[in-house]
Amino acid sequence: MNQEMPPLDPHPLSEYVAWAGSRNREPILGLLKEKLPKDPERILELASGSGMHINYFAPHFDHLHFQPSDKDTEVFDNIQKLTSERGNNNIADPVHLDLTKPETWFNPGPEKSFAAIFCINIFQVAPVSIADGMMKCAQHLLKDDGFLLIYGPFQVHGEFSTDSNQEFDATLRSAGAEEWGLKDIADLKKVAAKYGLELKEQIEMPSNNFSLIFGRIG
Repeated sequence: MNQEMPPLDPHPLSEYVAWAGSRNREPILGLLKEKLPKDPERILELASGSGMHINYFAPHFDHLHFQPSDKDTEVFDNIQKLTSERGNNNIADPVHLDLTKPETWFNPGPEKSFAAIFCINIFQVAPVSIADGMMKCAQHLLKDDGFLLIYGPFQVHGEFSTDSNQEFDATLRSAGAEEWGLKDIADLKKVAAKYGLELKEQIEMPSNNFSLIFGRIG
């Protein structure tokens, strides 16, 4: 794929999202191989978008059953198309889950029905307020020993970890969308605590990104 960044466009089927999603999928896969359970379990993806991530990861975990979800039902056809084309029999049909609408938060399944939840590259183009929905979903849907993995670029205690992240933040904000920009890990930790969760691991990833792993307090 062309490594030149396409014009900023948060739509899940845009060239920009496809470009961003393909850049670091191998390091994320490596982390998932380390962290995901070795026994049969259900795994939920929040904000699945085009379905590119869940369909890339699923073939590496035949023993796991993956559940895509998104707020935009218009992307469901694309998710299912990828799943069918790639013969991924361990991916369920996508479900509607909008992190701003509490009535959708528990659509993926009953309480404590998932061993892990992951969400990739969402907070730089979404308001930090969606963290409430994300942490409430995790509190309700995760098994007691389950975890929530959030991947992307973040600020750390109000500071940019690298000059390139500061430049990326400036680029995002130049688009004129109020919610665009790098969020602070400290803000996610505060929200997590409201729902009985804590940051268990803060893992530095390539391209100045982080993987944040949250689990139940205690």
